[in-house]
Amino acid sequence: MIAVRQHEARLPKGAEVLTVAGRTGLPSGLVTFMFTDIEGSTRLARMLGDGYGRVLNAHRGVVRAALRNYAGVELFTEGDSFFVAFGDAAAAVSACVAAQRALAGHPWPSADAAPRVRMGLHTGWATPVAGEYTSAEVHRAARVAAAAHGGQVLCSEATALAISTWSADLTSRSEELVGAAAGGSGPRRRTGPAPRVESVDLMDLGPFRLRGFDDAERLFQIVAPGLERVFPRPRTPGAPVDNLPAALTPFVGRQHDVAEVKGLVGAHRLVTVTGAGGAGKTRLALAVAEELRSAYPDGVWLVDLAEEQPAEALAAAMGVRPEPARPLLDTLVERCAAGRTLLILDTCEARHQAARELVRRLLAGCRRMDVLATSRASLGVPGELVWRIPQLAPADAFALLSARAAAARGGRPGPPGEATDLAGIAAKLESLPLALELAAARLRLVSAAQLVARLDDPIAALDAGRVEAGRHASLTNSLDWSYRGLSDGAAGLLRRLAVFAGPVELGTVEWSGEDAFGALSELADRSLVEVVTGPRYQLSEQVRAYATRRLAAAGEEPAARDRHVAWALHTLSGVAVDTDGQPRTVSLTELAPYVQEWQAALRWSAAEGSVSAGLRLARALDPWWREHGGNRDGRELLHRLYARVDGDRTDRGERVDSEELASAYLVHAGLAVDREERRCFLDRAEAIARRTGHPALLVRALSGQRLSLVEAGRTAEAERLCREVVARAERTGVPGAALPAVVTLAELLWRRDALDEAAELLGGARQLEAGRPEDRGSRTVDWLLGMVALRRRDLVAAHDHLVVALRSRLRHGFRGAAADAVAAIAVRCAVGGDPGTATVLFGAAESVRGARRATQFGGFWAGQQAALRRMLGDAAFDAAYAEGADIGFGRAVAMALAVEHPDLEHGSARFAHTLG
Repeated sequence: MIAVRQHEARLPKGAEVLTVAGRTGLPSGLVTFMFTDIEGSTRLARMLGDGYGRVLNAHRGVVRAALRNYAGVELFTEGDSFFVAFGDAAAAVSACVAAQRALAGHPWPSADAAPRVRMGLHTGWATPVAGEYTSAEVHRAARVAAAAHGGQVLCSEATALAISTWSADLTSRSEELVGAAAGGSGPRRRTGPAPRVESVDLMDLGPFRLRGFDDAERLFQIVAPGLERVFPRPRTPGAPVDNLPAALTPFVGRQHDVAEVKGLVGAHRLVTVTGAGGAGKTRLALAVAEELRSAYPDGVWLVDLAEEQPAEALAAAMGVRPEPARPLLDTLVERCAAGRTLLILDTCEARHQAARELVRRLLAGCRRMDVLATSRASLGVPGELVWRIPQLAPADAFALLSARAAAARGGRPGPPGEATDLAGIAAKLESLPLALELAAARLRLVSAAQLVARLDDPIAALDAGRVEAGRHASLTNSLDWSYRGLSDGAAGLLRRLAVFAGPVELGTVEWSGEDAFGALSELADRSLVEVVTGPRYQLSEQVRAYATRRLAAAGEEPAARDRHVAWALHTLSGVAVDTDGQPRTVSLTELAPYVQEWQAALRWSAAEGSVSAGLRLARALDPWWREHGGNRDGRELLHRLYARVDGDRTDRGERVDSEELASAYLVHAGLAVDREERRCFLDRAEAIARRTGHPALLVRALSGQRLSLVEAGRTAEAERLCREVVARAERTGVPGAALPAVVTLAELLWRRDALDEAAELLGGARQLEAGRPEDRGSRTVDWLLGMVALRRRDLVAAHDHLVVALRSRLRHGFRGAAADAVAAIAVRCAVGGDPGTATVLFGAAESVRGARRATQFGGFWAGQQAALRRMLGDAAFDAAYAEGADIGFGRAVAMALAVEHPDLEHGSARFAHTLG
């Protein structure tokens, strides 16, 4: 504490008065007052005990030796304090600088015993009366000194202005001062080292309210070589009780999240917001802190641990200085013990253990303190509530991207029609705020449509050409920050998980390596693995792209991807074969969880992996591609597999089975949309089948030609081919292989109204379909029997067959084929006297991709709809059709299954209508 406590400064008995120009006296007029004292003197005295007197006396000697050369008058020394008056502001500043240097260079008993002296200067008009100053300027000087920290020199604005008047001619001023001190009237030299007026810098700290004064005083820090430069803010009353930064960009969205976390902070003493890097944890915490300012009158303090140790960073933020021989953490606990404060600890993963210790000590010793932490991993402190930041809502992600893109373009809006592509960018980037910010910057260079097309690899699209430092400068920097803190086991598991395309179960993770469970826990804790319903575990697209690069850099990619292919084949066997070893019905519903993985494994097989495995995976994916429009991708991957085959060997020496290759050619032909391409691969399959003597392969290859004939309108030739194929299959003992030809033949018979033959053919095909796992789930035979019954005007049989087909197709995931069944039930409703329901069902069926078999049945559907339009009128038909397209296919299926079964006993329309 400053030792001046009386209202007036008096010259006490025994005070040393320095001589100035050969006389003794107090300066008058424009006087610069200097106050000093030792920071933490009471604690230093307790620590040193009897040794404190020696340190105190040494401190006095050092300060006086420095002051003696600068014409200051020491009014008194009380305890650890000095009060000195100078007639020259420049001399006062130089005296302080010299004193601080001398104190720093003195050989103290130990570093802890070194006194840290704070100094303050103020210049004002004052006249001594009877050896004392009664001016209020003395008290202002004392308050300036009280605002300083140990080792710091502060001055008022008046002193700063006084110093500026001599800064242009320091040399002559120094000579004048030396001459005056020697007793002469002009410049003189003195013996010994000549004191000099220091060349200093003034750091403007801003205006502050000093205790006891109503006006604000602008304070300056004296900056000179040999003096400390960095200090907390001055210790003045009315200091701000937070250090929250001003936002540089608007905070977009997350209003519900802010409200939720705000409520949690009031109910829990430690809330940790966790999430992946760049998820917006810091911005959310700052938004919450802004709303909670008024609830914490003793301070809201932000500490970013990315660059600083927790205790040191908090002390700097709060203006708490270390005390000699006392742990800084103890000082912080004492400072915060009684106040109602909120601590925002940001980036805790940077110094996880130190952050844990700081929080534990503060919460134990400061009963009214709350902590809001942000981290990529939880702190693990008892009582901690972990709140995982959710993904930005799609609307918020779109708003954030739009706002940042407009700013990146200089405030100009994007081109018309850009909204769809912006929404696509936000979706591909999984609404990650950091990625959205980086994407917005990219929109200065490319259009939104161009960017969204490049986001399959977000790191390549967003990080290319970025060289800025800092963890948020790029996705790579952000992920490097997390990756560097992983154990070897967790880092290895992260690399291996990069080969999986989607979520995986715990068993799959454990299959990926030893001690995978512990490594998975670490990855999940650090927000590098997301836990989704199941539970299942997945990497975000950004993390997967990063981990893939790490995998390649470690030289582990071939082994990891080959292992993934082996896993894919293992799962394929589980889906294709039942527990009793029998082939299972192909169900797209059961395939769906594995499709992403099989396609990823197939891409590796096509590039560098096993060709045989790739051919097997392609056959498994064939029904999925047909249903979901993957024809082009399937053909491209097959082409890449063929390119690696030379004779019966691959480029890595693997032997390829001829029949396996022929089966792949048949898959390729089924995916082809060009008749010539289809014929080419059917011919290749046929050649292999004839060479190897494989009857089923030959039947399938010959049967494939029927599609081109039907598409070309050569129905008679197609019918003849189908009959020949069926006969060959029966003759060679593989009747089931001819089922596709049987189906096409039945469709051709249906078209020319040969219904009895079609029904007989289909009746015999039931057993063939039941024996083919790839066909029995779609129940095509039942569907065609229902179509035959409709043409025969038998609504009961039609209803029964079509409902069976629809239920099976839905259960096994054949959505397009299910839509065909709904369309057929629409005809059944029309014939049964319910044109409104029929039209709604038509609208729903034809809104589904693949709902119409245009070649075989397009004309039939069109004719039925034309009849309904004539019956209902244009307006009613269009309204009902639009209703069907809008209600969604799920509701339309429910409507179709709810159609009442024909009543045979009460005038059913079973034979009442003739269908065209």
